[in-house]
Amino acid sequence: MTTVTYEAGAVGFGIDIGGSGIKGAPADLRAGALAAKRFRVPTPEKSTPEAVAACLAEVLLHFEVPTATPVGITFPGIIQHGVVLSSANLHKSWIGTDLAELVRLTTGHRVTVVNDADAAGYAEVRHGAALGQDGVVLVLTLGTGIGSALINDGRLVPNTELGHLEIDGYDAETRASSAVKDREGLSYKVWAKERLQRYFEVVEFLFSPDLFVVGGGVSKDHEKFVPLITTRAPIVPAALRNQAGIIGAAALADRAARELPTPTP
Repeated sequence: MTTVTYEAGAVGFGIDIGGSGIKGAPADLRAGALAAKRFRVPTPEKSTPEAVAACLAEVLLHFEVPTATPVGITFPGIIQHGVVLSSANLHKSWIGTDLAELVRLTTGHRVTVVNDADAAGYAEVRHGAALGQDGVVLVLTLGTGIGSALINDGRLVPNTELGHLEIDGYDAETRASSAVKDREGLSYKVWAKERLQRYFEVVEFLFSPDLFVVGGGVSKDHEKFVPLITTRAPIVPAALRNQAGIIGAAALADRAARELPTPTP
C-alpha cells in the first residue's frame, strides 16, 4: 500500500481505465502532477463492469484513498451523468451501466466519471499546454482513433467525439488517425498535408478555437507534422502526455465536489 495525505483542493485521486490496463494515482491539483507513482493492474480479459469494478477497488485500496476524497475515473467511451453510453474497447455489457453507482456500491466511494479524452484535455487546460488560454481550446488526441476535448473558458463541453465527424464521405478517424498513417505507410508530410490539413480545416470552421492542442503518442514527433498544418489558431503539442488522464480526472472530481450545493440544515 502507498500512503498519501489527501487534502481538498490540493491532492485528489484519478483512475484511468484503458483497454489493456487500469492505472491510478494521487494527483497534486496545484502543481498538475502525480503525487505518487502510478499503480497499474491489467484490465481483465473479460472486461465486464463487475470485473473492472474489482480492479478499481484494488487501486483505491493500494493508495488507502479515504471515502471523503473526490475520485475521478476516466472511461474510453461516451459518458452521460456517470452512465456509459458506448464501449469500443471494453465488454459490450458496459453500455447502459451507471459506472458511478457501480463504484459507490463496490467501494463506498462517490466518483466523477468522464470520457478519457475529455479528462486529458481538461488537464492540458488546467496545467498543461493550454494553461492560461482564454476562450475555446480544442484538444485532439491522434492515436488508434481521434479523441477530442472542447473546453470553453475553463469549462468542459463533454463527449464531443469529433473523430467521428463525416468529412468527404469518410468517418474522419478512418482517414486521419495516426494508426491509419502507420497502417498505410504514410510519411509525416503526406499525412499532414493530405489528411490532417483537411480535418483541421473542418473542425476549425465548426468551432473557431483560440488554440489547438495535439496529443496522443505521436505528439512526441510534433515537429515533423504540426508545422505543415495551416490554421488560423495556433497549434501546440500536449504537455502532460500519459499523466493527463489521471490529472484531469482528479481535477474534474475536485471541481464537482466543490460545486455540490451546501446541504440545508
